[in-house]
Amino acid sequence: MDNVDISVLRAAIDWRRDGHRVTLGTVVRTWGSAPRPVGAMVVIRDDGQIIGSVSGGCVEDDLVEKVMAGRIAHDRPELATYGVKTEDAQRWGLPCGGTLQLVFEPVTADSRLVELHDMIARHELAVRELDLATGQATLRSGNREDTLLFDGKVLRTVHGPRYRLLLIGAGQVSQYLASMAQSLGYQVTVCDPREEYAGGFDVAGVDFTREMPDDAVVAMNFDTHTACVALTHDPKLDDLALMEALKSPAFYVGALGSRANNDKRRRRLEEFDLSASEIARLHGPVGLYLGSKTPPEIAVSVLAEMTAVKNGVTVAQSHAAKAPAVDPGACALPSA
Repeated sequence: MDNVDISVLRAAIDWRRDGHRVTLGTVVRTWGSAPRPVGAMVVIRDDGQIIGSVSGGCVEDDLVEKVMAGRIAHDRPELATYGVKTEDAQRWGLPCGGTLQLVFEPVTADSRLVELHDMIARHELAVRELDLATGQATLRSGNREDTLLFDGKVLRTVHGPRYRLLLIGAGQVSQYLASMAQSLGYQVTVCDPREEYAGGFDVAGVDFTREMPDDAVVAMNFDTHTACVALTHDPKLDDLALMEALKSPAFYVGALGSRANNDKRRRRLEEFDLSASEIARLHGPVGLYLGSKTPPEIAVSVLAEMTAVKNGVTVAQSHAAKAPAVDPGACALPSA
């Protein structure tokens, strides 16, 4: 769950606490080129204040008008569709004839948004089911295989950190990666057994462990919603994590360093019980080649590649084609 949707929940809770009538909207279906994905949320206050988005803005303008007039989801949840016809798509500013279907609900005590927000704050994965006939919601703990479902009567949404990220090393790049990854909905753990790094890492909301990296990977029990990035430049630490992560179902495993150092790393991994196909899963040099030279730029490059892989988008490996002999990402940190 990204930070935009968390902001929507917080606003809905605060506005209702202040005595406002509040309407929450959730995208449940899309057709064509929709601006926001299924599950995206928007909240609108009775005076027209709005947080979140479901389109480029035109749909929101119509929703604000309807909420202020009490003409949508005033007493109970209801379904609304925008952009079924080409002229409607043009009217609402939807691209390429895209269509959005949304469920709107009046926020009440039965919505259970406070409890939902508390679960998310504890880094729990939560499933919320809304009964459109009654407006009542139920909550339960979720798992990473749960997905949004809507059958016309009940809306099931999934909230919280659906993806996990393990970072090996507590240096500067890790700090930026951890912070940015949380904004993308990752539950982040940083592993660094080195005494000199343990005391200096301080990113709110991030779990920190001083276990050995291979033990940390095993303890997290990687699944297909997990990523791992090794960042220490120390083979004694990075390789321990990679040996376990590459054998796991993790959707992304990467290692920072130059092309030359990653070639050496692959040769080292061949000496252990890893198959050629497992070693081939390693993203190294990690990230998309963006000419990155600073820790925040490196973090952007890593998260860009992770996002592409997570979304099933094939990205050409540009390091070999465009990068100089030493990957610029590696120049910002000591080389192995």
